Amino acid sequence: MASKPFSQDVLTLDPEKEVDKICNKLRKLLSKQFKRRGYVLGLSGGIDSSVTAALAARSVGPERVLALLMPERHSSEDTLSLSSSVADHFGIPTVHEDITGILEAMGFYRRYNDAVREVIPQYGKDWKSKIVLPNLLKHSGFSLFSIVAQSPDGNTIRERLPLKAYLAIIAATNFKQRIRKMLEYYHADRMNFAVLGTPNRLEYDQGFFVKQGDGAADVKPIAHLYKTQVYQMAEYLGVPENIRCRPPTTDTYSLAQGQDEFYFSLPYDKMDLCLYGKNNDISVETVAGVLELTSEQVQRVFDDIDTKRSTTRYLHLQPLLIEAVPEISY
Repeated sequence: MASKPFSQDVLTLDPEKEVDKICNKLRKLLSKQFKRRGYVLGLSGGIDSSVTAALAARSVGPERVLALLMPERHSSEDTLSLSSSVADHFGIPTVHEDITGILEAMGFYRRYNDAVREVIPQYGKDWKSKIVLPNLLKHSGFSLFSIVAQSPDGNTIRERLPLKAYLAIIAATNFKQRIRKMLEYYHADRMNFAVLGTPNRLEYDQGFFVKQGDGAADVKPIAHLYKTQVYQMAEYLGVPENIRCRPPTTDTYSLAQGQDEFYFSLPYDKMDLCLYGKNNDISVETVAGVLELTSEQVQRVFDDIDTKRSTTRYLHLQPLLIEAVPEISY
């Protein structure tokens, strides 16, 4: 059972203690395990990468941290300015790597548009789009993705995505995360640095990352922290208020898209408490009472947590061996 009564405040932490613990660990890993000079990370202007950057700067000094700013054609208009402002705020050096050209060379935009045209044939130049899930609280049964497309004159079309088109869209957009990680490791190798990952606990647990993309890293400093706790850390660390007030987004699709409509189907604060309840054997009825939801709604969320854990297990797996090879002793 949970170590303290389940309530809206169950995820409240001691930010000073947590920051000290993480920073001490980052310093130790860098010198003892990685034997590298500093840390590289991709900075998006979101809360998770901003907190990770602040922790890195505090642990080893901002001069030993490199933040990569990696927007592309579909990125939000304020992505570059927000990520730059975070780096400037903490005194972290940056490298601007616009990945549009690489994505064009890989055929991403063509592959993505072709996949959307399987469902919306008129989809063309200057259109925008995103994929969405139904609201888990209002929808029962199997959740299926839909594509939402907006024409240049502002008309919006929404169509159910068949499996083939959905997989093609996901496969194409995964280019973005893998190219960004490729650049992170390029700069890490160039500077003899290690690479930081930025997922929070909700993302890590539920497989909200791309294998060998944003899922690849040498250390993930906040993967044990619920998103609610990341926001607490952000306030303590002095992350700029405009970052702390910004709703969580994917910044992957050309139409603005919140994480709660793409993957989690619930706002992060409710998802955090449901995940905590699930992890600590809190009853469905108790969680429902605290969140002012019905037991049926919470049960749907619990079931969805189990489903995502099962279907994304592949993402967590390390490369498997046919026959065991003894590990090297250090």
